[in-house]
Formats: sequence, structure tokens, C-alpha cells
Amino acid sequence: MGSFFSFMASILLLLVVQAMVSEYKYINRMMERLGKMMESMISYIFLGLSLAAPIGPVNAAQIDKGIKNGFLHSWLLGIGAMAADGLYMLLVYLGVVHLLSIGFVKSFLWLFGCFVLTYTGIESMIATNQPISGLMRNKEKLSKSFLTGFLMSLTNPLTILFWLGVYGSVLAKTAESVGPQQFLLYSLAIFIGVALWDFSMATVSSSFGKLLTNRLILFISRLSGLSLVGFGIYFGIQAVKSL
Repeated sequence: MGSFFSFMASILLLLVVQAMVSEYKYINRMMERLGKMMESMISYIFLGLSLAAPIGPVNAAQIDKGIKNGFLHSWLLGIGAMAADGLYMLLVYLGVVHLLSIGFVKSFLWLFGCFVLTYTGIESMIATNQPISGLMRNKEKLSKSFLTGFLMSLTNPLTILFWLGVYGSVLAKTAESVGPQQFLLYSLAIFIGVALWDFSMATVSSSFGKLLTNRLILFISRLSGLSLVGFGIYFGIQAVKSL
């Protein structure tokens, strides 16, 4: 009888050990998958940072807003641009962004982008003729900063081509090898990278606004305004060429 119980105990112990080994292997596989996913997430966050870093109309406008109006205005301008970026990412994902490459649609976007950038640049330079004070920092509505960033990015055909090329490539590379949930995580990682850059730009520009003298603030604001007008002229030339 004792040998029977010993035999049963040995069987039970063996089953427990096998279950523990299987559980360990499962946990190990899950940890490996999680590690690879985290590596991919970090790489896509860096991709988002590198995509947002090149100086363009939005970055120039963020610098101007941060120096003259403070962190929130600069940050919300970046958030507005991100909203347009998110819309284009969605269009690329749905496969309808190619409609925006139709001739007259591109011409309209170039022209409207020319108007938005030129207007924003001229408005920025006109504002530099007013005295910079603590009251001026909060005079402009936050919603206007958001809308400015949104329209800047939305009406920029380069943004369309940019996301079509970059995000389209990411879509082609990852959509076949990962599931939809994982792909959405990678898309979110790109967005996080862009958001980190916008936050950094808003922080740095608003901090400089507190440290710089009024003369330097005026100079940088005028330079930012001129750069926006320059981008607007470029957009206008492209609109004429595309007609």
C-alpha cells in the first residue's frame, strides 16, 4: 500500500514539475515577445521624433508662439498639427489618401496652405510692433493656436506626401508580419515620438521667451514670421506649377 502511495506521489510530483516547466517556457516566450515589442516601440518612438525634428512651418510657428505667448500656445499649436497628422495617418491606413494627390485637390491645398502660412507670418510680424508684456502673453485665444497648427499641417501637401511615404512604408512593412492591435501600438509609438518633440519645442521656446531680452524676442519673432511667409511663397509657387 505504501509503495502505491509513493508511486502516485511520484506521478503527481512529475506532473507538477512538467506543469511548472511548461509555465516557465510560456512565461519565457511571453517575456521575449514583450522585449521585442518594447524594442520596436522604442524604435518607432525615435522614428516619430526624427520625423518631427526637421524645421518647417509648424516648428517655426511653435518657436514664435512659445517666445511671445508662452508654453500652452506653442504646445497647442503642435497638438493641432498632430491632429492633422493623425488624420492623414488614418487616411493612409484606410487607403484613401491617394485621392488627395489628384491635380486640382493638390493645387487647392497648395493655395490654401500659401494663404494660411502667409497670413500667420504677416500677423506674427505685425504683432512684433506691439510692446511685449505679461498681458500680451495671454491675449491670444488658445483655440486659435490649435486651429493655426491644424490648418498649417492639414493644408500642407508635403505633409500628405510625407505620411504617405513614411507611414505607408511602415504600414507595408509591419501590416503583414503583425496583427492589427500590434500595428496600432506601433502607430501610437510614432505619434508619441511626435508629441514628445512638440512638447520639447514648446518647453524650450517658452523658456527662452522668459530669458531673452525684448529686442531679441522681437528679432526672433520677425525671423519666424519671415520664414513662415517664405514657406507661404514656396507653397504659392508650387500651386502655380501644379495648375
